[in-house]
Amino acid sequence: MLEKFQKPYNPQKTEKEIYSLWEESGFFNPDNLPERHQNPFTIIMPPPNANGSLHAGHALFVTLEDLMIRYKRMQGFKTLWLPGADHAGFETQVVYEKKLEKEGRSRFKMDPKDLYDEIMQFTLDNKSFMEGQVRSLGASCDWSRERFTLEPEIIKTVNQTFKQLSDDGLLYRGERLINWCSKHQTSLSELETESIEKEDKFYYFKYGPFTIGTTRPETKFGDKYVVMHPDDERYKGYKHGQKIDLEWINGPITATIIKDDVIDMEFGTGVMTITPAHDTVDFEIAQRHNLDYEPIIDFNGKLLPIAGPEFEGKNITVAREEIVKKLDEKGLLEKVEENFKHSIKVCYKCKRTLEPQIKAQWFIKVKPLAEKAKEAVEKGEIKFVTERHERIFKHWMDTIYDWNISRQIVWGIPIPAKICEECGEGMVDLDNLITKCSKCGGKVKQDADTFDTWFSSGQWPFATLNYPDSEDFKNFYPTDVIETGHDILFFWVAKMIMFGIYRTGKVPFKTVYLHGLVRDAKGQKMSKSIGNVINPLELSEKYGTDALRMAFLVGNTPGNDMNLSEDKIRAYKKFANKLWNISRFVLDNTEGLGEIDLNDERLNGLRRSNSELINLQKTISEITKEMDNFQFHLASEKIYHYVWHQFADKIIEESKEKIDSQETQLMLIEILQICLKTLHPFMPFITEEIWQVLPIKNKKLLLIEEWPN
Repeated sequence: MLEKFQKPYNPQKTEKEIYSLWEESGFFNPDNLPERHQNPFTIIMPPPNANGSLHAGHALFVTLEDLMIRYKRMQGFKTLWLPGADHAGFETQVVYEKKLEKEGRSRFKMDPKDLYDEIMQFTLDNKSFMEGQVRSLGASCDWSRERFTLEPEIIKTVNQTFKQLSDDGLLYRGERLINWCSKHQTSLSELETESIEKEDKFYYFKYGPFTIGTTRPETKFGDKYVVMHPDDERYKGYKHGQKIDLEWINGPITATIIKDDVIDMEFGTGVMTITPAHDTVDFEIAQRHNLDYEPIIDFNGKLLPIAGPEFEGKNITVAREEIVKKLDEKGLLEKVEENFKHSIKVCYKCKRTLEPQIKAQWFIKVKPLAEKAKEAVEKGEIKFVTERHERIFKHWMDTIYDWNISRQIVWGIPIPAKICEECGEGMVDLDNLITKCSKCGGKVKQDADTFDTWFSSGQWPFATLNYPDSEDFKNFYPTDVIETGHDILFFWVAKMIMFGIYRTGKVPFKTVYLHGLVRDAKGQKMSKSIGNVINPLELSEKYGTDALRMAFLVGNTPGNDMNLSEDKIRAYKKFANKLWNISRFVLDNTEGLGEIDLNDERLNGLRRSNSELINLQKTISEITKEMDNFQFHLASEKIYHYVWHQFADKIIEESKEKIDSQETQLMLIEILQICLKTLHPFMPFITEEIWQVLPIKNKKLLLIEEWPN
């Protein structure tokens, strides 16, 4: 018996040695693969945010993508799995702001350059740490091609896209309603918001001859338009544009009647006043009817002078009850409905209520891009593994709206543009050449904003391959698969499709594989507050990476959330031990065969006649089909059951009575080597470790051995 098999399998010792063996071979780099690897197969890694440790979702995508790459590499493809890291704009800045708060510092009291430099060092440190974690999960990616979203060449590509959008009339700067976080002092994308159900008081006020309802009386200082449906019989006596005088918060005002069919006649009294500067629906009504409006709340969440001396400068939550009290004293409060349930948007980080604000921002007219993206999917140029997500994607492309790409944060790619200090005109300026406004001739200043992270990461596939002239772009674009979480289908995948087609004329990838969230054993979302967070790297260290990978794969259907428990991982550690013991038995009982030539005629004859080998080939064919169809949960389960129940429990047990037979010994070696090859994409470490000691002629690293056919 070989010495290493005298002890139980030790993943902690083995995995580091095996990974070093792989890296030193150079076979992670497609340029170094043997001659048989011809046709390219490419996956661009979704770049993890370089602001902390990897979590269960990261471990899942590394497992899935490495599985695909190892499988295709064994099939003879010239595989490129390109790794990277994301600076993650707002996400990272928030993480760093928390660090500053613990140190008693504030980013608002720091020089922007100093803040940027500090976050850069913080990010680079995390990036290096994170790369080590990705390696520990067995990722066979090409580290020589690793990219970072803040590399000069990546930034250059992003800026060129910005300029092209401007040249093509798809970019504009204008005042629109945006999601504003008063704590972080920035606009937010829809991804960075959460909708939560909240209970508030619902107030009914007398507004001239009408009754209006609101949860936010602090926004009503500027209300001077009362809106109703044109077909509402209750208000047929009022005409569009009619003026009415009434008493309001700070004295008499004149209101104007507006008729608009957006009003729900069944909700409340069917009448509402509008606050265009702080509500999306109200803003759209004002735009349709060319109504003027004035902000009520500043960017710090405090009331502006329009609220009058009594309320100016007060925090809106503090002022609310004072305003209600004043309206009540004036006899304008009709009733208060307690515990009114409604949905509000909050910042996904600080949970503070977001205040819609009108602000000049850069917007992309994404509809033309969305139409081409949808067309590519309908033509079959891009396939979704699940039809459900394809339908969702198409719906989003049909309902998409202009995209605000400006962020008021330091950490990110600066927007290469000048802003006129007099008229507010925005001008794209990649080369820093513009000195005066093209519209009014006024003085200009550098735009202080940065790009939304999704704008830069949406260009990831072609930017990482050095579009347009590099050999990598020519050889590996379009990529083959994008694999990521279903929760960022719209925010990232859709944007990559739109930008990929827009800049290159080709789709960025051919297949979209979306995984679900990783939940705990009971199906609950993992949360630090609940205390159910599973650290995959700790469990990998405890049970071995192979066990963790199998726990992620078995039972994990595409596009659906999965449950993960320590018990499940522990079970696949037992499976690894079972494979180790199987190998020990086979090697211990086949020493007399010496070194085996897998092309030996004796083996070829067995393959044609032995019922167990014939059945195994059928199983491998089924597994291959499932792998090709992205049914990894079925493939992993099938090889698991074959090794444990067919090979160990049946074949090995039956072979013990005829173990001295050369035919039996050859059969056992053949089954073992096929099982190791088949298992390798799923459990790369233990299979490579066992493979290294198999007595087989001309064997290579299992990493580049041929997939069994």
